[in-house]
Amino acid sequence: MNQVYFRFYEELNNYLPNENRKVWFDYSFPDGISLKDAIQSMGVPPDEIDLILVNQQSKGFDHMLQEGDRISVFPVFELFDLTGISLLRDKPLRNPTFICDVHLGWLSKYLRMLGMDTLYSNKYTPEEIIDFSRQEKRIILSRSYQLTRQTEVTHSYWIRSSEPLEQLKDLINKLDLINLTDPFTRCLNCNGKLVPVEKQEILHRLEARTAKYYEEFFNCQTCNQIYWKGSHYENMVVFIQQHLPNN
Repeated sequence: MNQVYFRFYEELNNYLPNENRKVWFDYSFPDGISLKDAIQSMGVPPDEIDLILVNQQSKGFDHMLQEGDRISVFPVFELFDLTGISLLRDKPLRNPTFICDVHLGWLSKYLRMLGMDTLYSNKYTPEEIIDFSRQEKRIILSRSYQLTRQTEVTHSYWIRSSEPLEQLKDLINKLDLINLTDPFTRCLNCNGKLVPVEKQEILHRLEARTAKYYEEFFNCQTCNQIYWKGSHYENMVVFIQQHLPNN
């Protein structure tokens, strides 16, 4: 029998026995075993894996195990764009979603403006934030270092700045979000998805001036808020162009 060494990261450890979680452990195998075969034999689903490093080199599932290999296995990433590094699929399985703590109301609006799925309420307790994060695989954004480092937290980012614009820029840079934004597709108030709506359907809800000068409208599927491309929209476009020039 041959022997290699595995280490699994973050939530992939949930599929392993306690003694193999977050540590290097040995794995014995006969000749002719692929990475995929070995990983599946441990009960870890391949479709939840985004990167495998064998001796610090990215490898695909078809790599055949060799005596003494040291194998690091990573889950779907929220913090790094692995395009060009991971050989497991054409592009990384990334769909980062967030939940903000009570101090990040403005940041949550900025993220929603950019189309990022972001929960926020000034009534959420730390316990509720952690529960939402674990249940929905959301990244916790918090001004509290203590919250982001609690043992129950699996995905988090500590927001250091007190200025909302600096918070946004830092988050986009650190989490490499610039190519994942989809501006003006979410409600700023509730995070619901915006869909086009015919003017005649909501004409009774519009003020006379709005109905006279605008033709294109959008409706929030969750809270029913109506949006149109007025001066507020133009201001947001300018904001994005000024602060996110690569968008």
